[in-house]
Parts: sequence; C-alpha cells; structure tokens
Amino acid sequence: MLAIALLSCVAMGQDSNYTVTLAENETLGPYLADDMGFSLYFFADDIPGNATSACFGDCAEKWPPFYRSEIIVPAKLDENDFGAFVRDDGVAQLTYKGWPLYSYVDDVSPGDIKGQGISGLWSVVIPERFPLA
Repeated sequence: MLAIALLSCVAMGQDSNYTVTLAENETLGPYLADDMGFSLYFFADDIPGNATSACFGDCAEKWPPFYRSEIIVPAKLDENDFGAFVRDDGVAQLTYKGWPLYSYVDDVSPGDIKGQGISGLWSVVIPERFPLA
C-alpha cells in the first residue's frame, strides 16, 4: 500500500521542494498532503476565515495544527489559497481557503487517510470539491 501511495505522489508531481502538494487516493482522488506525503485535514467545527481553531487541548494532540513557514505548491494548486494565523495557544497554523489545516497522529505512513470521516467532522482536503468531502 505504501508503494501505491508513493507512486501516486510521484504521478501527481510531488517534489521535495513543495511544502504542500497533492497526493492521490483511489476513492477520493487528489487531496492535499504535506511535504512528506502525509494527509492534511479540515475540521467541520471550524469557522473559515476567522483565524481561529475549534480544536484545542486533547483535540490538538490528536489533530496537530499544520504549519510551514513557506508555501510552495505545484501548479495545480494556487498559493494564494493558503494563509496562516497564530492560534490562541500561540501555535502557528496554515489555512486553505480560510479553513485551518491539521495532520492526524494515527496517519503513520505517507498516503494514510485514517482520519477521513472521523465523527463526521474530519475530512481530507480535496481541492476539487472543497470544503465538501
């Protein structure tokens, strides 16, 4: 399965120079991933565009805020869709189209999407139909 995920990333043009890129899932299609190929998620309880996160404490331990100081994306993504803010806990976090981005601690290998659909509130970021997933 890891080989499939890595091949998919190569097929989507993943390059180690990208800080956010696209990975591919057979069912979901292309979705956002970090520079290591790990899935990026959004939380339906967040309110886009208000520079806050609804995920703190134990939630943030399970769903760490995603941040990179520089945004470098492949041509299929628009770097202007990304932003950043400093959370109330002092941690910087990136956004995509105003939605805070997270990783998921149970995703242990590039291409894992184990957080997809948890509690009906967590979804990988699928640019083609974002924020619906």
